[in-house]
Amino acid sequence: MNHSQLAGELFYKGYNCSQAVVAAFSDIIGIDEKAMLKIASSFGGGMGRMREVCGAVSGALIVLGLLYGYSDTDYEKKKEHYALVRRFASEFKEETGSIICREMLSGIVSDTTEDPEKRTEEYYKKRPCRNIIELSAKIVDKIILEKGLPDENKI
Repeated sequence: MNHSQLAGELFYKGYNCSQAVVAAFSDIIGIDEKAMLKIASSFGGGMGRMREVCGAVSGALIVLGLLYGYSDTDYEKKKEHYALVRRFASEFKEETGSIICREMLSGIVSDTTEDPEKRTEEYYKKRPCRNIIELSAKIVDKIILEKGLPDENKI
């Protein structure tokens, strides 16, 4: 199973969009899957169901940050990483039209309360989330394929 398929399956198991993407890449990140799930837990539903930035986007950016991010104040490293973030967002928006949860779910979901919806077959049927999650993971895999994995000791 590839990262995209795994991310889709994790969403169907009940993880939020961000968790599904992040956990799908735990095999190459070098951080315990439980820790990865906790790191991403706040970003579901467009950040705590506020329907802001899509959780699949946030999850992908967490993965890209862990793999290619910077941990110092080097301007060039920051500039390079922001270019990578923008590249991801551009490719994602080209396919979805937006990186904003409420825009992608417009006409499907309007609830923004903090109460997560129960995961039922009906819940999954009315949402494009699995396709969005899988797209997010595919773009991350494409970037990894092009850039290669960083040295093991980077993280």
